[in-house]
Amino acid sequence: MGMALGQEKRVRLPQGEVRYFERGTGEPVVFVHGLLVNAELWRSVVPDVADAGFRCLAPDWPLGSHSTPMAPDADLTPPGQAKLIADFLEKLDLRDVTLVANDTGGALTQIVMASRPERVARVVLTPSDCFECFFPPMFAYLPTLARIPGAMRLLAAAMRPRITHRLPITFGLLSKRPIAPEVVASYLDPAWRSAEIRRDLRKFLVGVHKRHTLTAARGLRDFDKPVLLAWAPEDRLFRISLAHRLADVLPRATVVEIHDSYTFVPEDQPAELVKHIIGFAGGVAD
Repeated sequence: MGMALGQEKRVRLPQGEVRYFERGTGEPVVFVHGLLVNAELWRSVVPDVADAGFRCLAPDWPLGSHSTPMAPDADLTPPGQAKLIADFLEKLDLRDVTLVANDTGGALTQIVMASRPERVARVVLTPSDCFECFFPPMFAYLPTLARIPGAMRLLAAAMRPRITHRLPITFGLLSKRPIAPEVVASYLDPAWRSAEIRRDLRKFLVGVHKRHTLTAARGLRDFDKPVLLAWAPEDRLFRISLAHRLADVLPRATVVEIHDSYTFVPEDQPAELVKHIIGFAGGVAD
């Protein structure tokens, strides 16, 4: 696992150690995955983006599928996670960054755009939490569940059997096609095996609230850099109407449709997403 993503590296941040993968040279493209997945989400995207002349960095953000626990006192609420993303860019001295985000990672990226945009040159948002849709109704139970002692281990156990992977409460509404079992294992095993990873997951989940994305949305009106909203019209969790609402808020946003996909565009339509990332980042750079 991880070979397509490039060389494995680690960086020490105030919140703890973050593992990331790096491939290619050129202007930096940083990928932001969502809840209960990791950098493997981008395994079919990174190689072609790197080959097109970009430096691709794909971290395992501490959202429940990360390999190294964060510091016990780390702020892993949504604003805290957004600060961690901005701290990652600062620690590696990344400038003129293209952020590419999906799902929960899109919500965190919007908070970055509103609060710490100085190192960001452009953003690609695929279907993501936004506005009052944080989380979408199907997963709105998770913050409440996270407050129950022992619930995170039960959640991890319930998601592990392969027979559950296509259910709506796991990956069935996120990916239109089955995800390779070894990839799903990389997503789910950390929370199953580590109490510290479950602690990090719980800290994030109990902090999830629509006030964070609604606050970010007000700040997005001042984000005057290019944004590409590469959305899937078939997605049932994040309707394409959300993309158009974001476009109405953002001063320099463009909506493109990626068909035959659900939320996990990097899983369902990686080649189409690659085409849009390269065209958008390369075109803006030119």
